[in-house]
Amino acid sequence: MVPDRPDRYDLDPATTDDQWQERALCAQTDPEAFFPEKGGSTREAKRICLGCEVRDACLEYALAHDERFGIWGGLSERERRRLKRGII
Repeated sequence: MVPDRPDRYDLDPATTDDQWQERALCAQTDPEAFFPEKGGSTREAKRICLGCEVRDACLEYALAHDERFGIWGGLSERERRRLKRGII
């Protein structure tokens, strides 16, 4: 049996307000780490995300806006697709 999952992701007001982006650790680092070339490592970006206070808001934003590229909220595009389908 597959657990219930939302058909869409409802965001809280803090997520729809882009102010969270100003507090994101990625805003203070090299953006290329979050958008690696195909086959490039995502390890550094994911490490930065682990310590970020707005990681959840970032992931919710990426899911709600169907971001197809880069690391958002500590997940790759493939991982976000799997999350939406309820696989992870």
